[in-house]
Amino acid sequence: MKPPRTLSALLLLLASMSALHAAEPTAPIPLWPQGAPGALGTSPKDIPTLTPCLPAKPNSTGAAMLLIPGGSYSGIYEGQAEPFALWLNAQGITVFVLRYRLGSAGYRYPVQLQDAVEAMRQIRGNAAKWKINPQRLGVMGFSAGGHLVSTLLNHPEDGEVPGSAGLPPAPAAQRVSPRPDIAILCYPVISMATQPHAASRKNLIGDSPTPELIRKTSSELQVKPGLPPCFLWHTNEDKMVPPAHSLLFATALHQHGVPHEFHLYQHGDHGTGLMGTDHPWFQDLLFWLKAQKFIE
Repeated sequence: MKPPRTLSALLLLLASMSALHAAEPTAPIPLWPQGAPGALGTSPKDIPTLTPCLPAKPNSTGAAMLLIPGGSYSGIYEGQAEPFALWLNAQGITVFVLRYRLGSAGYRYPVQLQDAVEAMRQIRGNAAKWKINPQRLGVMGFSAGGHLVSTLLNHPEDGEVPGSAGLPPAPAAQRVSPRPDIAILCYPVISMATQPHAASRKNLIGDSPTPELIRKTSSELQVKPGLPPCFLWHTNEDKMVPPAHSLLFATALHQHGVPHEFHLYQHGDHGTGLMGTDHPWFQDLLFWLKAQKFIE
């Protein structure tokens, strides 16, 4: 199958493929109804949202996925949002698309992680409402969204927001965990130190980050034992984010005994996710998701 030439063609293809498997995405839900912590304004760029995308008939496991598009921490690449949500819906997975605050709007680390942590807590905390299993909640990210996934895995505590209205945060035992049960990283940005993706680094940590901040946001240096199972893939033809990023992360996962599956393919462009093609990463991911009991 040849890839569609335009995003419109891609969306048309996805609609026809998924019509029998997914309902229409619901309206975006503001992530912070009372205003995001540290918001710089009240325009749409200051209001992160979650968009639920529900399968027409949820699968028996009730699996769900937080989907985090990329965009160099400068924008949200929409081709990695609803199109992939619909594809996951077709597998019976409930999806929540996160549109997070961006460096191009003046937000630096760890603001994006605050949005991801809150999204995970809201999804898991409302599992009964969405008819999902709170122990079958994964996260999937592309490019810079993959970097956000990696920071969510490594140190979600950086995304903790102090209690509001002068009240202390809830005791740890009473908090809903933001920890994903699995993670999928698609051609991710990983390192801010080794062959960094310049735009993502600038938008996330600024022009003059400290050595400590560079290290903290270089996810290959933050891996530790006990992380959830990971699936990551990259291509040798990626001219935007070097495949060395995924190699660094896979090596760190291996060194720390974290269950993972890593695919480095010869062919494939960055950014498109290769939707609408017969690229093997789709079937490889489905095989892995079955092994994790996320799909049947």
